Amino acid sequence: MKFNTIAVAAVIAAVPFVAQAQKAAKPTKAQADKVVAMIKADKAKVQIYCDMNKIGEQLDQADQKKDQKKVDELSKQLDDMSQKLGPDYVALVNGMQDLDQNSKVGQDIGASLETLDKMCGK
Repeated sequence: MKFNTIAVAAVIAAVPFVAQAQKAAKPTKAQADKVVAMIKADKAKVQIYCDMNKIGEQLDQADQKKDQKKVDELSKQLDDMSQKLGPDYVALVNGMQDLDQNSKVGQDIGASLETLDKMCGK
């Protein structure tokens, strides 16, 4: 299973933040499940996550077109919005930066995040 668009976009958006921090801890399925449960429990956070998903798709398109100005703008929006989802979400996304999406953990985290995507009508 591939990481969903929001996860990929969030990782792209988190790169400047991660560059300031030391190496992020590798995420776990338990961490992803905790983050998903926390977001699902709050309708406002679900809406933020879904809005981030839409912006993530725009970011992906801008990246494919090599529109760095748009990538930077959308990355900033995603970074600001990810802060509203809480430090656990930010830590998960930061940890995903170097995670192999084909690994067992990568697939498990992708499956956990997919449950949120389904709440967005995907």
